[in-house]
Amino acid sequence: MNWDVLLNESIWIDIAIVTAVTVISYWVLRTLVKILTRRLHAMSKGSKTRIYAFAAEMLSRTSRLLIFAFSLLIGLKIVELSPRWEATMAHGWFVALAFQIALWLDCGVRLWMESLTHDGKTRNPVTTTIIGIMIRLVVWTMMLLSILANLGVDITALIASLGVGGIAIALAVQTLLSDVFASLSIGIDKPFEVGDFVVFGDVAGTIEHIGLKTTRIRALSGEQIVVSNADLLKQTLHNYKRMQQRRIVFKFGVTYNTPPAKVREIGGVVRGIIEGIEMTRFDRAHFLAFDDYQLTFEVVYMVLSSEYNRYMDIQQEINLKLMERFAEMEVQFAFPTQSVEFIGGTLPEITVAGVPKDRPAANGDQGAEPQPA
Repeated sequence: MNWDVLLNESIWIDIAIVTAVTVISYWVLRTLVKILTRRLHAMSKGSKTRIYAFAAEMLSRTSRLLIFAFSLLIGLKIVELSPRWEATMAHGWFVALAFQIALWLDCGVRLWMESLTHDGKTRNPVTTTIIGIMIRLVVWTMMLLSILANLGVDITALIASLGVGGIAIALAVQTLLSDVFASLSIGIDKPFEVGDFVVFGDVAGTIEHIGLKTTRIRALSGEQIVVSNADLLKQTLHNYKRMQQRRIVFKFGVTYNTPPAKVREIGGVVRGIIEGIEMTRFDRAHFLAFDDYQLTFEVVYMVLSSEYNRYMDIQQEINLKLMERFAEMEVQFAFPTQSVEFIGGTLPEITVAGVPKDRPAANGDQGAEPQPA
């Protein structure tokens, strides 16, 4: 060991300068971070957006170790160093800055994820988690590759290896990936959410959970139905939760012996009944057609609610009032009837248990042989 170096007064002076500048720089940087954080918090309270709150939270997550590293680099910048140390310091600045930016971005992604679930009603927590993990993975991967490139490492081969490895993994788990991307599509496009009532194929139920691979539906009959996300997106799906109102079309018929004047009144009667019921909007009521055994009427109205039970209550009330009004008008609902017309000749004799119609059987004749007609 060269003890003469330790006895060199200029070295100790440089160490003292570096130490003093480092301590002062650390105190100044820490103070600036605290002042900016408090200022952003104060601005966030009077702002309708969460941008200032996000910025304040991200700034508060500034690493003290990295602040110390910046302070030390500032102190080393004051004194005269060899070219080798100068190059090392240049890399040090980049590494410290890259780490700090990655930390800020990582914090921002986590805050974004928390903001989507702060009320406990996130639309698709699985999709939010997947997107958050992917963004954070990209941030840290870019930070690592940029540091390696700054240090002089050839990252071209590394990136090519990662690409080949990614393709191999994708081919191996392509079925799982199709469901994962289907889950992402559900989360981004939002064709349905947890709590929505959906119908597709012969399945009708409420969405309970949207997972990474499958979606779980609670059917009306009580059982849970598990459907692959990829298969679910291939279906034509009816989402009744987002329906603002229902358009109802129903038909009824009256008998052919109904007088034309009363047939003309029926449309107005139906209109009065529907307009007298809350949460409805009348559209039309028409004498539609001459069918086989009835005069057919078609009625269209709107139920100003998406609840199925509410619609059924309204339709039941309409049906009951129609029965009451038709009874008052002496109008009959039609039902299937068939008439047979016999032309020419004579009607055949009708017998009951072998006895002619015009000769009723006596009590004493019971059990006797039937007489030929």
